[in-house]
Amino acid sequence: MLKAGLIIAGSAVAVVGIGAVVGIPMAQEWLDGRHQQESRYDTGRDAKADRASMPGWLPDGTTQVRYKMKTTGGDRLLVAQLPDGRLPAECAPAVGHHRPKMTADWFPKGVTRKAKVKCGTYSGYVDGRKLVAWQTHDAWLQQERATAPR
Repeated sequence: MLKAGLIIAGSAVAVVGIGAVVGIPMAQEWLDGRHQQESRYDTGRDAKADRASMPGWLPDGTTQVRYKMKTTGGDRLLVAQLPDGRLPAECAPAVGHHRPKMTADWFPKGVTRKAKVKCGTYSGYVDGRKLVAWQTHDAWLQQERATAPR
């Protein structure tokens, strides 16, 4: 009888343990993902008309816009095709870029070491006509604090 009770208790502990191993990462992924939104737009003009969070420096004539944002902060990812491959005038050479805090299957890996410019609070680079840019929550927060009324 004692042996059967121990087997049942051990089995229950194993089932709960397996549930925790599987369930906790799935819950974490769900919690993280529910505060993120992804969008696609034909043009920069469409993107800016639909989302107030889209950077104003993005040219209207930009095409194939992909955008991912965190709704709980300032993290953003942006990939688009520039009409002529040239960066907007608001972009300037810069160093000291922070690594993006989000990922997306369409967003390139290893972007931090390729970053050459800052466009507002976004870090980025151009590869041919493809613009790759991202904003970290820290960069956004720093800008928000700098422009807040005192």
